[in-house]
Amino acid sequence: MGVKITKMQGCGNDFVIMDYEEYKLGLENDKWENMSQAAKVLCDRNFGAGADGFIIPYANTENTDIGWFFYNSDGTTAQMCGNGIRCFAKYVYDKKLVDKKEFTVNTLAGVITPKILDDGLVRVNMSKPVLEPEKIPFVPSNNIGYKISVKDRIFEGNAISMGNPHFVIYTEQDDDTMALAKEYGPMIEKSAEFPEKTNVEFAKIKAEDKIELSVWERGCGITLACGTGACATTVAAIINGLVEHSVNVKLPGGTVHIDWPGNKYDTAHDVYMTGPAKYVYTAELL
Repeated sequence: MGVKITKMQGCGNDFVIMDYEEYKLGLENDKWENMSQAAKVLCDRNFGAGADGFIIPYANTENTDIGWFFYNSDGTTAQMCGNGIRCFAKYVYDKKLVDKKEFTVNTLAGVITPKILDDGLVRVNMSKPVLEPEKIPFVPSNNIGYKISVKDRIFEGNAISMGNPHFVIYTEQDDDTMALAKEYGPMIEKSAEFPEKTNVEFAKIKAEDKIELSVWERGCGITLACGTGACATTVAAIINGLVEHSVNVKLPGGTVHIDWPGNKYDTAHDVYMTGPAKYVYTAELL
C-alpha cells in the first residue's frame, strides 16, 4: 500500500503533505512510528518525492482549528515555516478540513493564523518577533549588530526569532548573496552562538520597500524561499532604519510581502506575511 501525498510550493520552497485520512489510518494501525525517517525518505530528491519539508495535518487540537507537524528534509522538526504554513493553509481549506478562510493553527512556535484571500494569495499573522537572546536562543546578549567570525570573514548580523532562530546579515550591492549563503551559511548555522542552530539570511536593501534575499535554512540548506527568513530580515531592517514598514522581499523563487508596524523602540507588534501557495501534484508514493 502506497502513501498518498500532495506536493505544494510557495515561491519554489516545496513541501510534501501527507493525506489526512492516510495519517489517521496510519495512527490506528501503528504505521507511523518514525515520522522523522519518513520525512527523510519522502523529501529525498532522488529516491522520494523531493521536497524541502514534510507536513502532516492533525485535527485533535483543544484551542485551535487545526494543527500541523512539520519536519525538515533532514528529518529534524522545525517550530515554524512561513512558506509551508501558506501551503498548509490552502491545502486544509481546499480539503475542507477547516470550514472558514481565516483560522488558527497549532504549531511548535505557538498559534499561527493564516487567511485565504480572494485573489488566491495567503496572508499569515506570523505573531511577534522574538528579540530576547535567551528566547531565540542566542548566547551573546547583544543580538543586534553582533559580529560573528567564520572561516576568513567577519559578518555583522542580527539575531531574531520568528518562532525559529535567524541570523540576518546585510550585504553590499555587489555581493553575490547566494554564493555567500552556500559558502558561509552551513558554518553560521552551527555556530556556538546558536545552541539550536540557526537559519542564515544574506540580504541586500534595494529600496525603502524592497529587499533581495538568499537563505541557508537550518536542517535543509539552500532553498528558493524562506518565509520566516523574509519576516526576520524585514524586522531587522526596520529596527536598523533601513526600510519602511511594508516591504516586498524578493527571493530566488519569488516574492513575498511583509508588513510590520513596529520599530526598535516598540517591537510588540505582529508580523504579517502575504504570498502564493501552489499545487504541484498529488500522487501515491509506492
